[in-house]
Amino acid sequence: MTAVVILNWNGAAMLRRFLPTVVRHTAGADIIVADNASTDNSLQVLREEFAGVRVITLPQNYGFAEGYNKAFEALRDEGYTHYVLLNSDVEVTPDWLSPLTACLDAHPDVAACQPKVLAHYAPERFEYAGAAGGYIDRDGYPFCRGRLFGRVERDEGQYDQSADIFWATGAALVIRREDWEGAGGLDGRFFAHDEEIDLCWRLRSRGRRIVCVPESVVLHVGGGTLPKDNPRKTYLNFRNNLLMLYKNLPEDRLASVMRRRRWLDAVAWCRFVFTGDWGNAKAIRRARRDYRRMRADFVRERAENLRLTTVTHIAEIYDHSLLSAYYLRRKRTFSALNF
Repeated sequence: MTAVVILNWNGAAMLRRFLPTVVRHTAGADIIVADNASTDNSLQVLREEFAGVRVITLPQNYGFAEGYNKAFEALRDEGYTHYVLLNSDVEVTPDWLSPLTACLDAHPDVAACQPKVLAHYAPERFEYAGAAGGYIDRDGYPFCRGRLFGRVERDEGQYDQSADIFWATGAALVIRREDWEGAGGLDGRFFAHDEEIDLCWRLRSRGRRIVCVPESVVLHVGGGTLPKDNPRKTYLNFRNNLLMLYKNLPEDRLASVMRRRRWLDAVAWCRFVFTGDWGNAKAIRRARRDYRRMRADFVRERAENLRLTTVTHIAEIYDHSLLSAYYLRRKRTFSALNF
């Protein structure tokens, strides 16, 4: 049994636009909307226009991470074997779910998988948040098959093979319930951004595989909650990335990575200052300050992660600097990395 859960917050327009495709093209699964205490007319839209869709009403806006934790907690005793996290701004295509669940059924060592994610505004291109599967470099910078930094490739079939990946996008993520619960779900303290990478890192370090299944295709709008250059997004990305590194890096790599990140984050801060973007410059400073303040709260989780680690070298981590490859060696596509 599979539960497809769409987390919604003030997304009535998105529900009207994209939920019909989910209802039409999703067979053999229950469709559930978990509402994060919306203040728009989302609940009215669901009640009047999608009577067959189950609704879980959450008492407050928990954010992306804890919102999904609360939603799946409510479903814990209902016999589901697979959970699906699906953004409200995703348009699914016919039979999108079957290749994903089939992958899990055929490969017991695979904990989670994602489809190929294309841009809704330009379906010939990959979408930024997920593309054809995610990876990170040695310093924690995420990238994808089909996307390095802000450069997104055209989909020309170059990544149409299933592949092991480091992280699967939270925009359309299928995961075994037992793996979700065994890894502890998403870290609610992240609120939003990098939470799915953190979850996938825990799974990979414990010997579980993550896979992109490009036979399944979805189209993602992206940036529906926070625009790309919003200082709030910058703050969450920098803070959560540092927390994720602290939680998951092996002891012999932690100090060197964090030392490099201090310099690299300072360079990013300077770039915003020199361009007059004071909002994002302040966001980086606040993110680093709050990382230092919050770090002590993650000591126990770090110790637990290291205790449960069975894979000391994860093949899907790019053991070089993506910044150097992209800006100095002019490697502008995933294939050019020879990774």
